[in-house]
Amino acid sequence: MNASTHIGTKNIAQMAPDIVLAKFCAHLAGERRLSDKTVEAYQRDISTFLRFIAGHIARPVSLGDLAALNVRDFRSYLAHRRRGTNGLSASSLARNLSSLRMFFRYIERNWSLKNNALDLIRGPKVNKPLPKPISIEASQDLIETVDTLDPRPWIAARDMSVILLMYGAGLRISEALSLRVSDVPLDDSISILGKGNKARLIPLLSIIKQAVDTYADLCPFILHPQDSLFRGVRGGALGARSVQKTIEVLRGALGLPESMTPHALRHSFATHLLAGGGDLRTIQELLGHASLSSTQVYTDVDATSLMKIHAGAHPRA
Repeated sequence: MNASTHIGTKNIAQMAPDIVLAKFCAHLAGERRLSDKTVEAYQRDISTFLRFIAGHIARPVSLGDLAALNVRDFRSYLAHRRRGTNGLSASSLARNLSSLRMFFRYIERNWSLKNNALDLIRGPKVNKPLPKPISIEASQDLIETVDTLDPRPWIAARDMSVILLMYGAGLRISEALSLRVSDVPLDDSISILGKGNKARLIPLLSIIKQAVDTYADLCPFILHPQDSLFRGVRGGALGARSVQKTIEVLRGALGLPESMTPHALRHSFATHLLAGGGDLRTIQELLGHASLSSTQVYTDVDATSLMKIHAGAHPRA
C-alpha cells in the first residue's frame, strides 16, 4: 500500500518536495542500505534541482509542480549546471540526472505522480576512461621488488602472493583476499566466486602456487581450515587497505604513476594477455565479466599502446 491511499490527490499535489526528499533519503539509507556519502550525494543533487526549479517557476515548489515539468524545464536545469561557475562535467551531469530519475520514480511509486517528460531527457554522453595498465617491464620490476619491502620473510611472502594473484591470475583484491586456509596447497586452477556470485575457473601459474605455498609455510599464526588465508601483522584477516598501502610503497619505490593501483594489476593481466595473442572471449571468462563489451575495452587499450609505439618508432611519424 503506497502513501497516496492515505492522502487525497489534491493534498498530494500540494505536498512540499523537501518532505518527500527527507523520506527518500531515509529510504536510501534504511531499505537500500546505501552509504552515508552516497545518500548525501543524492540529497545534494536533488536539493540543488529543487532550488533551481523554485527560481525557475518563481514560487515554492510542490509535488504537483514536479509532475508538471516539461522537457524544456529539465533541459534548462542541465544547461544551468553545465555553464555555472563550477560547471559540471558530463559524468557529473549524468550522475545528477540519475539522481533525479530515482527521486521521480520514488514519487511515482509512493504517491502515483508521474512526470513523463523526464523519460524523454537523454543524458550527456560519457566517455568511460580506459583502464591504465602498467607496462610488462614495470610489472617485472614490481614482482622483483615486492619481497624486499619487509624484512620479515612471512610478510614478504604474503605480499608477493597477493600481488601475483592479482597480476598473474587477474583477481580483484577482494577475490585474492577471499582465499581460505583450506584452499592450500593450490591446484593447477582455482574456482573464484566473483561479482554477482558468478563462479569462474582460473588456471594458476606455477610461480603463483609456489608463492602461496611459501607464505602458508611461513605464516606464524595457527589457522583453521575456514580462516582467511592472508593475515595481518597482528593475526587478523588481511584487509584491502593494507594491500593498497603496499602498492603505494611500491609505486613510490619504482617511480610508477598514481594510476598503478591494485585494480591496475588486474587491468595489466588482461592487457598483457591480449597483447600476447590471448583470445578476447577467454579473457572475458578469466576476468568474470558478464558481458563481452566489458572486456572489449582492453582492445582499445592495446590499440592505444600500439599507436604510441608506432608514433615513436616509425620513420615518417
